[in-house]
Amino acid sequence: MNLQGALPTGFNWRSPQFLQLTPVIAGILLLYIPSLHTLLTGIWSSDEQAHGPIILAIACWLIYRKWGEMVAATTAQDGSAWGWLPVLLGLLLYTVGRSQDILLFEVGSSIWLLAGLLLLLRGKRALLMMWFPLFFMLFMIPLPGPVVDALTLPMKTAVSYVAEHVLFWVGYPIARTGVMLQIGQYSLLVADACAGLHTLFTLEALGLLYLNVVRHDSAFRNMMLAILIVPISFTANVIRVMVLTLITYHLGDAAGQGFLHGFAGMVLFASALLLIIGVDSLLRFGGADAKPQVPAGSNP
Repeated sequence: MNLQGALPTGFNWRSPQFLQLTPVIAGILLLYIPSLHTLLTGIWSSDEQAHGPIILAIACWLIYRKWGEMVAATTAQDGSAWGWLPVLLGLLLYTVGRSQDILLFEVGSSIWLLAGLLLLLRGKRALLMMWFPLFFMLFMIPLPGPVVDALTLPMKTAVSYVAEHVLFWVGYPIARTGVMLQIGQYSLLVADACAGLHTLFTLEALGLLYLNVVRHDSAFRNMMLAILIVPISFTANVIRVMVLTLITYHLGDAAGQGFLHGFAGMVLFASALLLIIGVDSLLRFGGADAKPQVPAGSNP
């Protein structure tokens, strides 16, 4: 296997294009390493925000994956002075966010800064080629607490409602009060980490990453998958809550709160990925990516 051929063309740590960016990369690291330390020892260490470092790692991989193509398609002469606007905005947001402990500004500033640097150093085409990794980074930004609280409760209520009705329909002795499920002698509170806004965000990111990696030729198929990611994410949340409920009912409260609770988290992402692949296959069998036939003898 030729590993060198598998790497993106033009991505070379010793290439002149990369070496010219060394001061820029050093400046970015100088700014954001303290922020990363704050995030990793703080909010990213919680169950609700544990997806943050994963999103960052995937975004870096997406940039690496696209880097060679971007370098080959652009030159330093393509750079635009308009890039100073997002760069200055990013630096302003970082300064305010870091000094006032506003993570929304501090983390979000990285997207503006990177977008501005791409536009400044490589031009509009480079920015367009890197739009998805920058967009993907939105999912790692911690949302304000009031927004999360306002949206999480209705989501947990809906997930609890569906899980209760499905389990009752198959014959389990279950009842619900708000987001509290009562099954047999056990009471379970549907927590934010099980069916909250952060979980939905993570599953949305998983679906969009799948779309970007698969890259169907059919715009309609891509659009339908993007729309259906929302109900797919909701369904995966319902499956996780149902699995935890059944584990508790059959194996006891200790099993539900112990190792198998983490296993239910894997079930969440596995079921979401399988649902995305399943829906994608149904769209393919349904002809969502069919190309129009050109009549014989006519010019395409």
